[in-house]
Amino acid sequence: MAQYFSKLDGTFQALADPTRRAVLGRLGKGPASIGELAAPFDMALPSFMKHIHHLEKTGWIRTRKTGRVRTCTLERKSFDVIETWLAEQRSIWEGRTDRLERFVTTIHDKEASE
Repeated sequence: MAQYFSKLDGTFQALADPTRRAVLGRLGKGPASIGELAAPFDMALPSFMKHIHHLEKTGWIRTRKTGRVRTCTLERKSFDVIETWLAEQRSIWEGRTDRLERFVTTIHDKEASE
């Protein structure tokens, strides 16, 4: 369970930064080189590479080097962690709202019958 939460923490940390979200958005359209990914950002390449390394470390992207070009691809399985967590949260909150609805309905019915 601790490993699950650690993975979840890393996932949300990766998504917390607008640069990393933009990189993931671009990679959603297909693979891209580091140069292509870095072009829209006003930062030095070493700073941009920190974002790439973070995304790679947290499992959001995979990189491969061909000659002098490093290409990044999106790891779609990383979305499974978020989908699982969201499904769990949805189930918890739906259960809570269902109980609240039953409670309010019961109170209303009791007041109406008095």
